[in-house]
Amino acid sequence: MKQSCFVGIDVGTQGVRVVAIDQEGKVCFSAEEAFPLSDWSREEQSPEAWWEACDHLLRGFAKLDPAFDCVAIAVTSTSGTVIPLDKDDKPLHPALMYSDKRSAAVAGECKALAERYSSASYTAFNYSSALPKLVWFVRSFPEKAVLIRKWVHATDYIVGKLSGCFDRSDYTNVLKTGYDVNREIWPAYIYEKLPVQKQWLPEVVPPGTPVGTLLPSLCTEYGMGKTVQVVAGMTDSCASQVASGAVGLGDWNTTIGTTMVIKGVTKSEIKDPEGRLYSHRHPEGYWMPGGASNTGADWVSGDFSASVDALTREAGDLEPAKFFSYPLQQTGERFPFIAPQATGFEPSGLSLAERFLANMEGLAYLERYAYELIERLSGERIRAVYSAGGGSNNDLWLDIRSNVLNIPIRKVKNSNGATGAAIIAASKTHYTSLSAAAKALTHIEKEVFPKRERVERYEEGYQVFITLLREKGYIQND
Repeated sequence: MKQSCFVGIDVGTQGVRVVAIDQEGKVCFSAEEAFPLSDWSREEQSPEAWWEACDHLLRGFAKLDPAFDCVAIAVTSTSGTVIPLDKDDKPLHPALMYSDKRSAAVAGECKALAERYSSASYTAFNYSSALPKLVWFVRSFPEKAVLIRKWVHATDYIVGKLSGCFDRSDYTNVLKTGYDVNREIWPAYIYEKLPVQKQWLPEVVPPGTPVGTLLPSLCTEYGMGKTVQVVAGMTDSCASQVASGAVGLGDWNTTIGTTMVIKGVTKSEIKDPEGRLYSHRHPEGYWMPGGASNTGADWVSGDFSASVDALTREAGDLEPAKFFSYPLQQTGERFPFIAPQATGFEPSGLSLAERFLANMEGLAYLERYAYELIERLSGERIRAVYSAGGGSNNDLWLDIRSNVLNIPIRKVKNSNGATGAAIIAASKTHYTSLSAAAKALTHIEKEVFPKRERVERYEEGYQVFITLLREKGYIQND
């Protein structure tokens, strides 16, 4: 008898990963392919190239032991990345990436309209949001705008290529396009006050909802069987949260990748007047509040990438550091504080190991500040954090974070976006809910606990770090 498995696809900025997991959450297939990046890949990328990479990787599934039977496929990708499609569902233009800043001026207009005319959960539009990109494109390329049939998010495009259905999206992808996830409607200001047509906007369903089946020709080519459900996915940060297992009420997750993203599950929506936090809608009716920093682990790929293991050993002998770093690699911060003028800092004259340690500690201090903000706004105490992303693979960093936060850090196996997408694929096809799927398919690999003497030393370091941020004007007195 064939075993059921579930496939997740993660289309990231730098490449595609495909993962299949069985009914016990074990990985039975994994493959990835990098994109050839260019100078403009932060602004635009080719959706056709994404699909070619996905298609190539999925063909590898046919080489699996035939005892596996694929039940469902889900996709995750970057939030805020959008593509205009023509009447034949072909891209009219390369994808406008979430990191494309050309729509920054339009974002203020969208924000003002949303705050005036809508009670939607998300109104804090910025250049990384999808709605300003739609408006910017229509004004910049009017000759292409008249040919638009539908706007789709990056996730929706791959779902469409798999199933032929390009007209549906999910709660998480549509949030920053202006969808009101509370009332479950597209607010009228979007198509009445902005140059956006209502018919361009997708139908919205909860993540995990089946939207179609894998095209018959693809079933044959991928060796996946005759009927494979293709379901509505999630944004990449939400999928990483799912992969971490943090999908039940009171759970919180930190994903440290290129950026640091913090998300949790609450009964009520968290409203932040400054827009640092925003709330996604949980498929089961709860809320998934969170925020994304501009600071993350992108600094590792620079001076440190060739010798991470050796630097970790050296840093372990030095920690805690007597110097302070804020490893922001660009200008401007958006979470856990908003400071457009913010730039990273570190002392001069440090050795490579000292810089490595200071950067790890600096991000841990930033994570603590974020959770203190969440506790103030939610009124809830955070008692443990699930961890995902590449930054979770460093044991010393996990230990530092646990001591800085003074709470346990839990790392699960295979905590990546593609695995999260696979769990989403299983959530309403094989299981009854996302919570049930995550409980069955995620397993804690490691739990790190704080140590009292180091907590006390890191408490002193945290206070110094916060003082430095205040002195620079990045944060105000709380």
